[in-house]
Amino acid sequence: MFWLARSSRTLYRSAAVLRTRQGALSSTTPTPGWIVMTASQRQQHQRHYSSGPRATSPSAGKHEHTAAEGGSNARTDDSITVEYPAADKLPASETVAGAGRASVHVFPTLASFSLQGKVGVVTGGARGLGLVMGQGMVISGADLAIVDLNKDEAARQAKSIVRMFKKEHPEAKKLPKVTTHFADVSDPESVEACIAEIIAEHGKIDNLVTSAGFTENFEAIAYPIDRMRKLWGVNVDGTYLFATAVARHLMDRKSKASIFIGSMSGAIVNVPQPQAPYNAAKAAVRHLCASLSVEWAKSGIRVNCISPGYMLTALTQKILDDNPDLKQQWTSLIPQGRMGSPEDLMGPVTFLLSDASSYVTGADLRVDGGYTVT
Repeated sequence: MFWLARSSRTLYRSAAVLRTRQGALSSTTPTPGWIVMTASQRQQHQRHYSSGPRATSPSAGKHEHTAAEGGSNARTDDSITVEYPAADKLPASETVAGAGRASVHVFPTLASFSLQGKVGVVTGGARGLGLVMGQGMVISGADLAIVDLNKDEAARQAKSIVRMFKKEHPEAKKLPKVTTHFADVSDPESVEACIAEIIAEHGKIDNLVTSAGFTENFEAIAYPIDRMRKLWGVNVDGTYLFATAVARHLMDRKSKASIFIGSMSGAIVNVPQPQAPYNAAKAAVRHLCASLSVEWAKSGIRVNCISPGYMLTALTQKILDDNPDLKQQWTSLIPQGRMGSPEDLMGPVTFLLSDASSYVTGADLRVDGGYTVT
């Protein structure tokens, strides 16, 4: 089974572009993330565009409005600025503890949920959601291949996953095999080389989670086309290249398996941050999932989509610590009233990759606390 996973929260290093209110564009130090401003520029920006009453045109004082104006919470806001740390400063994710203690407190469950004997691949698996989803696969019995641009971080996390498994299953006779592999998911040759390396290490691939991706927040009219091409290259091309490469392998083996991809941004428009190119990319991935599920059904390959909502990863926590108003606006739009934790994806991943979902294909499972239904 294939799983195309919303990997937007797993970020690739990307050169940010500084946008001033006048629309000027200037290159800045390569940084993963959204719009980047210096402290002095932000202060000037906030003084000029405070949330208090202001005129919308030089001669229209009578047209003043406030943030409480009707519809204001359902619009994007180009003043939203978030600074991501440089790639080498991205916070590392912690291995989830206490999620795999089935051998300590055993409860009856369906055998079809097991991934025992399966080999899973997760792209963008060194941090954030990709890492936790990969760990969920291991806890459920699978061996794992972590694919990431940062192979050193992937290797550190692979050791941590095995160490945590051993700690929580001291009686285990066999430890999971967790390997790490480099790939530029937007490069066909890099993808093919990575797939060949994984098969050489594990002998096969059964499940794929495409979690590699990144997001940027820009007004569409100011977003440089080269940035959009890079964003689509990772989020869309990367999903397509890994999905088709693994599918060829599965068809050669005449093996039934599963692939997964997605994001809630493929179904709704996020607010207040402007991110039209990213949302469009995730919509493309969502429909790619549906299309591949039909095309590959005759081969026994299932393709489903998990669409996470706002998840509180280590990186997201750092961003929101610096932008508490942004967290308040996000959570105010979530019926459950909270952001999700990465562990909330472990169950859905296990379900969609296992035989428990053998009659589920082309589905979009939104794990978003109800965000997209309001």
